[in-house]
Amino acid sequence: MDILDQSEVDALLAAVGGAEPEPEEDGDLSVFSRHRTSIENVEIRPYDFKRPERVSKDQMRALQTLHETFARNFGAALSGFLRTIIEVRVATCEQMTYAEFIASLPNPTSFNLIGSDSLNGQMCLEISPLIIYPVIDKLLGGSAQELFIPQRPATAIENRLITQVIRRAMTSLSEAWDGVRELKFHVESTESNPQLVQIVPPNEVVVVVGFEMKMSNRAGTINLCIPYNVIEPVMDDLSSTSWFSASLKGQTQEMRERIKESIGIAGVSVSGVLTTTTVSIQDLINLSVGDIIMTETNSSAPVTLCVEGKPKFTAIVGKHRNKRALQIKDKIQTSKERRQSAKSADTAEAPEINVTAGSSGPIPIRPTK
Repeated sequence: MDILDQSEVDALLAAVGGAEPEPEEDGDLSVFSRHRTSIENVEIRPYDFKRPERVSKDQMRALQTLHETFARNFGAALSGFLRTIIEVRVATCEQMTYAEFIASLPNPTSFNLIGSDSLNGQMCLEISPLIIYPVIDKLLGGSAQELFIPQRPATAIENRLITQVIRRAMTSLSEAWDGVRELKFHVESTESNPQLVQIVPPNEVVVVVGFEMKMSNRAGTINLCIPYNVIEPVMDDLSSTSWFSASLKGQTQEMRERIKESIGIAGVSVSGVLTTTTVSIQDLINLSVGDIIMTETNSSAPVTLCVEGKPKFTAIVGKHRNKRALQIKDKIQTSKERRQSAKSADTAEAPEINVTAGSSGPIPIRPTK
């Protein structure tokens, strides 16, 4: 074995100390590619390993489109159930961790765990107290105009009423997912404190679809939390192409009949307008009990029957089974219907025109229908 003497060691150290330092490789080049020749178009994006984006953008768009169908169906079902106009729309659709989702919820709230026999695991449907208590008030005959929102868990009676709403939500959610895969959702349990429920680990990725629900002058939020590992078996079916073709197949006669039935039981306001007139501000200020307001309408003239504030029929005021009633006499035509009727009448009553053509005699010309 050869051993260097002191002079040779000193020579090597001197050579190393006087050598030119080699240029370091550019950090951007080493990160992105060892073969890249230009870094002008290099974009460095931060990546959070605690929040990996496991759902692609196409799948997120498909999920949003799917739940827009759920929002429409759920709004129509609630409108018929509550006999008032309910509007539900998708507000947000994003990925986050389960811990972030739980931290964003109020306490107490209506926190429902839902499942399906075709999926492994549970999802969450949270309905804000800002909208659930007006719905309960409406079910009990109230107007929900000036309603105090209690900061407490729902009672047993209130939970039974909330169940009626959740059941319709499950039906609408199952109908929306039918376009991708046949899934039947059901409620497994209900909680008031979301902090006590942990269906997945805190750092697990979930898709949260946020809805805005409006009823008269009241509004609130609904959040559907879908853990990624629950819907992972059906994620391949959520591409934009497969969802588009599935949505076309979903427009069946059965769905149209279901929507027609939901709209058919929705309530509308009907009112009878006796007459209208104009008074001055001074006369209006001086009005008192017992004053008579004169109008130009004959006492035997029919009244106008309005549906949702729009005139639809003429009717006669009467009594039926010892209650005031309106007997419909005729339908009020819209301006478009009047124009079409006038056009049809002009065409039908147009006279014949005789045109002499040489020696062949008069030729009758009739309008073309």
